[in-house]
Amino acid sequence: MDRGNRPYIALGSRLRGIPQVITLGVKPNFFDYTPRERALMLSSQIILYPTMNYAQFFTTIGKRIFPSLETYIYSDEKIKQTTLFNMLGIPHPKTRIYYHLHHGKISMDFNFPFIAKLPRRSSQGKGIFKIKNHIELEDYLKLTNVAYIQEYIPQERDIRVILIIYRPVLGYRRERPRWTFKTNVYQGGVINFRDIPDNGLSSAKEYAMKCRINDVGLDMINADGNWYLIEANMNYGRKGIKLKGMDLKEILKEKLLNGELTDSMPGCVLGSSCKTHLHTSEINW
Repeated sequence: MDRGNRPYIALGSRLRGIPQVITLGVKPNFFDYTPRERALMLSSQIILYPTMNYAQFFTTIGKRIFPSLETYIYSDEKIKQTTLFNMLGIPHPKTRIYYHLHHGKISMDFNFPFIAKLPRRSSQGKGIFKIKNHIELEDYLKLTNVAYIQEYIPQERDIRVILIIYRPVLGYRRERPRWTFKTNVYQGGVINFRDIPDNGLSSAKEYAMKCRINDVGLDMINADGNWYLIEANMNYGRKGIKLKGMDLKEILKEKLLNGELTDSMPGCVLGSSCKTHLHTSEINW
C-alpha cells in the first residue's frame, strides 16, 4: 500500500473486509467515535463512503470524500434530479412537479397516458404508475401531495450503465416483459449484455460528469436519436453485476489501490470541456 502504509478510512460498509480500509461505521454523533477514530478521520486525506450523515460536513471542512457530495444530495430525489438535468441541458422526458393546489393542471399539461411517480422511495420499479385516465390519476394523487408527472415514451427496452469515477464498468439492456410497461429487473425485466451502443456509454459518462455523480447506475432510453436520462440510481441493484460474474467490492478495491478513487477529478462544471468518447472495449465485459 502506498501513502506510508497508512490505512484508508471509510464510514459506510461498502468497503468492509478490504484489508487496506478501516471501516468505522456510521454513528449519529461525532463524539460517539473514540478520540483515536476522530483523529483518524480528521487526519485522513480522503473519507470513503461517508454516507449522507457526514458527507456535507467533511466537504465543508475541506475533506475530500468518495463518492462525491452530489452523489448523496441527489440520491432518491427525483425532483432534484429533474431540476438538475434540465439546468444542465441533459435530455430528459418532459417532466413537471405539481403541489397539492395545482393538481388540477395535470390533465391540461399532459395527455393520457403519462407516467406518475412517487418523488421518493420509488426504487426497484415501485411507486411508478402508467396513468391512462382520470380515475387512475385520482388514485395516484391519493398517495402523494407532490405529484411527479412525466411524459410516456413507449419503449421495449432501456439501458443501465453503472459508472464508478465517471467510467462505465458495466452496461446492459433491460427488456420489459409483456405484462408491464416497466423494464426494471425487480418487475420482471430481462437483462441482456449484448450490443450496448458506444454512444449510449459515452452519453452516460458525459451525464455523470456534468452532474458530478461518481458512483451511480444511470437509466437511459433512446428516442428521436437522443439518449434521454430517465434517472440516476445511487443505490443501484447488484443483479446485473452478479449475472456478469463481476464482484463490485473487488472492482472498488482495484480502483482504490491503483489510485482512481482517491485521485479522481471532481467532475465537469457547466461550460467546461469534457472528453466523453468511449468504446465498449474499455469496459469489463
